Amino acid sequence: MFCSPVASCWLNTPVARVMNTPVGQYLSSHPFLGLALMLFSTMAALPVGLFLVFALVTAVMSAVACYFSLPLSVFLLSVGGLTLLCVLSGLALFSTLVSFIINAFYFIIFTILSYYPQMTKSFTSTSQRSYYC
Repeated sequence: MFCSPVASCWLNTPVARVMNTPVGQYLSSHPFLGLALMLFSTMAALPVGLFLVFALVTAVMSAVACYFSLPLSVFLLSVGGLTLLCVLSGLALFSTLVSFIINAFYFIIFTILSYYPQMTKSFTSTSQRSYYC
C-alpha cells in the first residue's frame, strides 16, 4: 500500500523532470542531504515570508513618509535582515541534526531487521534442542 503513493509521486511529470537533472540524481543518491534540504526549505518558508511582508510594509511606510522615516526604515530592515539570518542559521543546524537522527534510526532499525531472521532461527533451534534434551 505504501509503494503505490511513492510510485505515483515518482511518475508525476514535474517530479520526474527534476529527478532526471544532475541535482536530483545527486540528492537521490545522498538521502541525508536531501532530507536536510527538504526540512530546511519547509521550515524556512515562514520566516522568509514574514520578512518579506515586513520589508514590504517598511518600504510602503518609507515611501509615504519620505525623508523622515528613511533612516528608521533602513535601521529596521537591517535589524530584520540580521534576525532572519540568525533564524535561518538555526534552522539549517536544526534540520541537519534532525536529518542525522532520522537517518541514524533508519540505519539502526534496518540493520537490526536484517539480522532478525538469523536471530529467530538460532533462537528456535537452541530452544528446540534444549527442550528435547
